[in-house]
Amino acid sequence: MVALLLTGCTVASEETPQAVIDAQPSETPTAEPTPTPTKDAAHPVSLPGLMEQEFVGSDLTLGKIEAENASYTRYQVTYQSNEFKISGILNIPKGEGPFPALVLGHGYIDPKIYTIGRGLKREQDYLAREGFIVLHTDYRNHAGSDDDPNNMLNFRLGYTDDVINAALALLDSDLPVIDKNRIGYLGRSMGGGIGYNVSVVKPDLFDAIVLYAPVSPNYLQNFNRWGVNNPERYEPVYAAYGKPDENPEFWSNLSAEKFYANVSDPILIHHGTLDDTCDIAWSEKAVAEMQALGKDVEFLTYRDGHAFGPFWTESMVNTVEFLNKHLN
Repeated sequence: MVALLLTGCTVASEETPQAVIDAQPSETPTAEPTPTPTKDAAHPVSLPGLMEQEFVGSDLTLGKIEAENASYTRYQVTYQSNEFKISGILNIPKGEGPFPALVLGHGYIDPKIYTIGRGLKREQDYLAREGFIVLHTDYRNHAGSDDDPNNMLNFRLGYTDDVINAALALLDSDLPVIDKNRIGYLGRSMGGGIGYNVSVVKPDLFDAIVLYAPVSPNYLQNFNRWGVNNPERYEPVYAAYGKPDENPEFWSNLSAEKFYANVSDPILIHHGTLDDTCDIAWSEKAVAEMQALGKDVEFLTYRDGHAFGPFWTESMVNTVEFLNKHLN
């Protein structure tokens, strides 16, 4: 599945030029054309900035086989995400295909301990056995991916680039087993927040989006939960961009909820009522606001925690049903 933000702008209408009042009868009046107003470029560290950016995802390359079973083969892969080479894994079901493809975006795992394909291991296996090609991206600064020295200062928006470019790399690939007309996205926790970003930055890239226990689409809520008490996190961004009360427009443009009008993909959100990491109220509010705009959003809740235990299988059955419905 594939899956980003648009900012609305109103262009002032041009006025009709006035003829020269005192022109002689034999003269043909001429008028200078009114210049067309131009929109200022969006701040590059923002969702509107991503909307204006060119994405280049390419060079999906199969590496060594990590594992093989009766249902699928698991490869290490790399792909190009603009100037960065990104590592990940690719599960390809056995058979002729073509198979629908999914991009998977994992939640936060300390990059210092992260290894290739580490996140969403259960989902990788389950979905491949259900007949989906699974491209699990490691993101930049993880495992075998290139490092982006500005990743933290840029609020990890580069991860959104890497998810978008993973989908574009699938579309660019010459692997005949990929059904390029059926691509979806599944993200968990931080990867769920990336899914919100993708849905507003790059509408129509993915045919369906599934979010598990996502972080808030209001960036300031996330920052207040995980960043505001960490000097290593807040000091550089305050120095670069100012505090939220000093530069509210900048901070609001990091939030996908500001751009829900752009959403065009069907979205399924799973959330546990016992989640003590990402508040279920964040998802409830997101669903209500998108549905109020007429967006195709489904919301399923479970008596489960953030990582999903007892109800994980039920949630995956619901996920596959949703994907089969929309990836057609």
